[in-house]
Amino acid sequence: MTFTKRFKQTALFSTSALALAVASASHGYDIEVGDTDISIYGYAKLDLIYDVDSDLGDKSVGYGNIALDGDSSSTGHTGIHAAESRIGFSTATPMAGSELKTTIEGDFYGGGADSNAAEFRLRQAFGEWNGILAGQTWTNFASFIPGTPTIDFTGPGGRGILDRQAQLRYTTGGFSVAVEDPDKLGGNVNANISSDTITGYEPDGTPITTTSSSSAAKNKVPDLTARYEGASGNFSYAASGVMRYLEYDTNNNADADASWSDDTATGWGIALAGALEVTEDLTVRAGVSHGDGIGGYVDSNPYQAPAYVDSNGNLETVEATGGTVGASLKAGPGAFNLVYSVATADLDDAEVADSTNDTFESVWANYIWSPASTQNIAYGVEVGQHSRETVGGDDGDAIRVQGMVKYSF
Repeated sequence: MTFTKRFKQTALFSTSALALAVASASHGYDIEVGDTDISIYGYAKLDLIYDVDSDLGDKSVGYGNIALDGDSSSTGHTGIHAAESRIGFSTATPMAGSELKTTIEGDFYGGGADSNAAEFRLRQAFGEWNGILAGQTWTNFASFIPGTPTIDFTGPGGRGILDRQAQLRYTTGGFSVAVEDPDKLGGNVNANISSDTITGYEPDGTPITTTSSSSAAKNKVPDLTARYEGASGNFSYAASGVMRYLEYDTNNNADADASWSDDTATGWGIALAGALEVTEDLTVRAGVSHGDGIGGYVDSNPYQAPAYVDSNGNLETVEATGGTVGASLKAGPGAFNLVYSVATADLDDAEVADSTNDTFESVWANYIWSPASTQNIAYGVEVGQHSRETVGGDDGDAIRVQGMVKYSF
């Protein structure tokens, strides 16, 4: 058995810190046991957050917390956490003319309002052999190509969602196809049924009721995704698509609206991404996504449900569109990053309240650097302006300032 430390090109950065500009390579400790190479990797990261206006949340930006113009809201909120810190284990073993790879990775971005109460959560758990991947990892609909680095964990919206879910995937060359969990990233149809339960009585005999809600959404078949990635010179590109079978069924629930029974619809979506290394120091990235019934596959979609049940009991799909564009410029020991993103849902004909969000926008500017020519250490400062707009036309915006200190191993 040998124990070594070496640089590895393992993706351990967050959705936002896809490369962190100056620290794109991860660092792992390797243990060689026979023919198996076992790697241990991760990092400890401290985030320091100051919300100038509305309290946008303890961790990532919560668009729903942005106060609308004219609404009263407290200003000036500070938060410090280490919840993004993570650890991962991977193995690689030559086997039957191919290589068996496994990865298990987690962080502390689960429940809990602060680092002291943060819960460990599973990010990735998958195996891969001979082009067949099984387990939980990045959705096949996603591409890292359009991700301009941000310190904010969630990062730019509008692109194809960069998140993880369970799937079975086959890859050959630059093409991959997968069947994926239908009710996680893409979201379920909005088919909620409310019911009242009598929990007691007032002295005068008036019933005391409690209202509860259940969903008639049904997941019958997995989502189907396909993606192709390639490069030509200094230009990298990707195209992906998703097909979804959407359904609701009240199963004769007595509390359901009289017009509701069951219905189905087809959802679909596409995403395009590109990155151009204009010069040795300047890289420009962009990504767009669009679909009908696409739901959460549009990153930061204001209306996560891919469809809703209308007053006639019909399942109506919701269109959504998003995009992001950004640039990274190397300077000194790091890089300046500027990125814009927008995600919008077409709710003009939907039976939703005027207060429902239909557009989220963000602009980030940051500088991320590594001192002393080491990729194990990264510092960063960032300012972001975030806004939301509702179906009724109300809008609001807020500013977040964020810093980070990150130590990788």
